[in-house]
Amino acid sequence: MGALFVSVITSPDNDKLKTIRKLQQKSWRGKLGLFSAEGEDLIHPGAEFILRSGIDVEPDLLDEVSTLGSGTRVIGVYKQRWADPEGDVLVYLNGVEDPGNVGAIIRSAHALADATVVLGPGCADPYSAKAVRASMGSIFKRPPASTTLDALDGQKVALDAHAGRDLGDVEFAKPVVLVMGSERGQLPEAERLERMRIPVHADSLNVAMAATVALYEVANRMAADG
Repeated sequence: MGALFVSVITSPDNDKLKTIRKLQQKSWRGKLGLFSAEGEDLIHPGAEFILRSGIDVEPDLLDEVSTLGSGTRVIGVYKQRWADPEGDVLVYLNGVEDPGNVGAIIRSAHALADATVVLGPGCADPYSAKAVRASMGSIFKRPPASTTLDALDGQKVALDAHAGRDLGDVEFAKPVVLVMGSERGQLPEAERLERMRIPVHADSLNVAMAATVALYEVANRMAADG
């Protein structure tokens, strides 16, 4: 039986490399319904295709389509997945424009409460390269949802640095929707929106840090209440 030879990509005009370049633009990610993930820690089963440096493609060509300054050893391309906005805990984001914050919140929501992040208006694309990296794989296991705050049922608790009550004073009842806004933006208006603050010594917390603290508090309180 003869040896099996795998052809290594040597041309920048290869269709797979072209697809990866396109996926660096939000418009193309939307049209194709795909996204890319870079690095061994972010490669998951179910890829449309995977390119490995020196195995599937010339290293220099893979580095040229990488969004990492130091280049990469592997890039996978995947179909975008969107979840239904349901569960005991949801995190609703309003106007969170930094993709690193969006990805980090997806990671915290998955890790601490096995919760889904719901994207409202003005949020960064969760399938951008920076958001995918910040999620550290959680975007595969807990993909985001997208809808309006009014469409969600449950107790809605907004994190507001200027609120008069502390988060620790809240009595939680499932389902809980944690509402987060950008650091400079305003929280959405909604009926029965409880505004709470996390007491800190600094002026405020980064939105991803605040979401992590709130998720830890909610998950622990719910576990204690059974």
